[in-house]
Amino acid sequence: MPEERRRRSIRLPGHDYSSPGAYFVTICAHNQQPLFEDPVLKGIIERTWHTHEERFPGVALDSFCVMPNHVHFIVWLNPVGAPLAGAHDANPATRAGASPAPTLGEVVGAVKSIVATEWLKWLGQNAPHRSGRLWLRNYYERVIRNEDELSSIRQYIHLNPLQWELDGENPRRVASREYTRQWGWLEGD
Repeated sequence: MPEERRRRSIRLPGHDYSSPGAYFVTICAHNQQPLFEDPVLKGIIERTWHTHEERFPGVALDSFCVMPNHVHFIVWLNPVGAPLAGAHDANPATRAGASPAPTLGEVVGAVKSIVATEWLKWLGQNAPHRSGRLWLRNYYERVIRNEDELSSIRQYIHLNPLQWELDGENPRRVASREYTRQWGWLEGD
């Protein structure tokens, strides 16, 4: 009998991804293609982002940007009175009454699914010859542990479109020691 192949998890071992707090997420386009330069697809992503809180009452959306081949965002799970994810509240009674939030994976999966469904519908009506492959299979996340990280990540998301030529996800990236020194910890460099 062949040995079952398992994908290596890139999640933080032992972390409960439904626990209250803030998470920095990056979702990449299939094969790093600049798919999100298409204004229709970019619009679908932005509309989905701006209506996501309606679908998940236990979720609050924070900073967000669409890059040519990836999307960055910060999402809060159970945001009312939630500490940052690294500052766990030992007393669950202090969160009593909060709406149960979905897991981070459920939020990311819903975003990817809704965008893909809308995109495929648009392609079917307007460009049936184009491929519908949209997302890289997984996503990258960082548990935001303190206010300094939160502030830095918000700044990174805000500045990312202005620094595309230096971005680690850009296949035509221009190497910059200063950029890597400042932002490499967020890009995995």
